[in-house]
Amino acid sequence: MTYAVVFDIDGVIRDVGNSYRRALADTVEHYTGQLLSNAWRPSNFEIDELKREGLWNNDWEGSRELISRAWEREQGDRTSLALDFEAMIAFFQSRYRGQGDNPDDWDGYINDEPLLVAPDYFERLTHGGVQWGFFSGATRGSAHYILTRRLQLPAPILHAMEDGPEKPDPTGLLWVVDQLETVAGESMQGVIYCGDTSSDMQALQHAREQCPDRQWRAVGVVPPHLWEEPKRQAEHAAMMGDRGADIVLKAVCELTAVRTTELFTA
Repeated sequence: MTYAVVFDIDGVIRDVGNSYRRALADTVEHYTGQLLSNAWRPSNFEIDELKREGLWNNDWEGSRELISRAWEREQGDRTSLALDFEAMIAFFQSRYRGQGDNPDDWDGYINDEPLLVAPDYFERLTHGGVQWGFFSGATRGSAHYILTRRLQLPAPILHAMEDGPEKPDPTGLLWVVDQLETVAGESMQGVIYCGDTSSDMQALQHAREQCPDRQWRAVGVVPPHLWEEPKRQAEHAAMMGDRGADIVLKAVCELTAVRTTELFTA
């Protein structure tokens, strides 16, 4: 049997605690400061609670939702909120990506993202007979920046935000598996999806429902901003289990080729 692992990127391959999350908090603080009597900056805990709902994988949408909820708390009716979403996205991107349009010129928070794996991690998976690809809600430019520039992966198979429906819709996950099968020239009978959010686990469950003949496994990962908080780490692991994770790991590098095989054969 041939196995494949499909990875989410944010919180799994890179630590976005001081980049995407920081840009989200900046955006909410900026717009609530403009629109309301007091600016509100959401904490990591409050961002986690939003993402736990499984509906806000896109951080632009998440920013708008938190701004809308702050408006509701003060004004009572979000339909009266006049928020220019495209301008809000531009503000978010000016913080996350920076001012330049060329990836060679990006000077934003994206440059502060620690890698959570080394390039040879993927080499070890390949040598262990495991195919791999990426299904992420990050923009294609941002995902390519981390995969090809920082990790120097040659032509990674990637389904990014612009390529189709957002998670928990499994379309992107199924597309990546199809691409891996085309490259390998054989069927992937066992597929793992590895992510750190509720929507990641839900996407796997929807893929299982659409393709029940394939063996699927969900691997949850604890995002780095929880590593030093044992109670919240345990709560996150329990939540991932409730959403369908077969196992929950502290770091993605714990998912070796041997462990991948064990998930299907144990």
